[in-house]
Amino acid sequence: MKMTKDQPMTTSETQPAAPARSRRRFNPADAVLPALIVLLAAGVGIAEPKFLTGSNLANLGSQIAPLLIVSVGQAFAIIGGGLDLSIAAVMSVAGVVGILAVPSLGIVGGVLVMALVGLAVGLVSGAIIAYMRTSPLIVTLGMASVAQAIALILANGVPIYSVPPELTDAIGFGAVYGIPASDLIAAGVLIFAAVILRGTTLGRYIYAIGSNRAAALKSGVNVPFHTMLIYGLSGLTAGIAAIVLTAWVGAAQPTAEPGITLESIAAVVLGGIALTGGSGGMIHVIYGVLILGMLSNAMNMLGISSYFQILAVGIVIIIAVVLDRLRRKES
Repeated sequence: MKMTKDQPMTTSETQPAAPARSRRRFNPADAVLPALIVLLAAGVGIAEPKFLTGSNLANLGSQIAPLLIVSVGQAFAIIGGGLDLSIAAVMSVAGVVGILAVPSLGIVGGVLVMALVGLAVGLVSGAIIAYMRTSPLIVTLGMASVAQAIALILANGVPIYSVPPELTDAIGFGAVYGIPASDLIAAGVLIFAAVILRGTTLGRYIYAIGSNRAAALKSGVNVPFHTMLIYGLSGLTAGIAAIVLTAWVGAAQPTAEPGITLESIAAVVLGGIALTGGSGGMIHVIYGVLILGMLSNAMNMLGISSYFQILAVGIVIIIAVVLDRLRRKES
């Protein structure tokens, strides 16, 4: 039975009730992160005036595009009550397989292969998690090792530089009306994810599974199938991020962005999505990614050592976990 917005759901229907997010009133605490982003931008702009220039903001957008894309997938996993630790490895294997497929399938075929490889790896992880009732932490960690090993074997442990110039020009450094193509791809993924969460049955199921898996099962939700789809979406975003990153750096790297998995978790949780699942949205992903991206960009411009940048990311992850704990305690 299809439910419209004006029809309240009864207990006899199989679809779970709409999550509380749609009835949630404005909380002054919701303005904290946007205010922090503005203050951070203003502070860095004062310390380094070039930070707020158009060229640097465009560069910042290109830098955070892969993180934003994979953070969308990580958000799906966390809202659904899980976690995905295989993102960086999936990006690696998707990029390598896609570029190796270009001579046979062409540029468009290679790009599609990257996305499909990510989707396939995510679905395999999700199937094991859902149907074998295993821990997402362990399964995705094991899948990360498998995917990373396959990428290293196929690439012989070295980056593959045979990326077609057309791909680099179109996605890596291309622009549409002055907007970098990578930013447009990231925005498209973000909007697509927001529509799924807010306007589809799958979105309601993701929130329901993350809130209370047992209740979702009793409501008639096919929890194993939809759990598999959640990790399939996470893998798909990793494949799309591999497209953007490969085009940007001009190489398929068998160890692409090894720290991006932890950064995606930090961004999602820092932005306000609870680690326990069942709450949050894409706006929270934007907040977290912007904060991390601005910090990294600012430290680069200020000449701060990369070692301190790693330290900063670690501190942000710890802060994000503490904030998540405090939010749960207040609720």
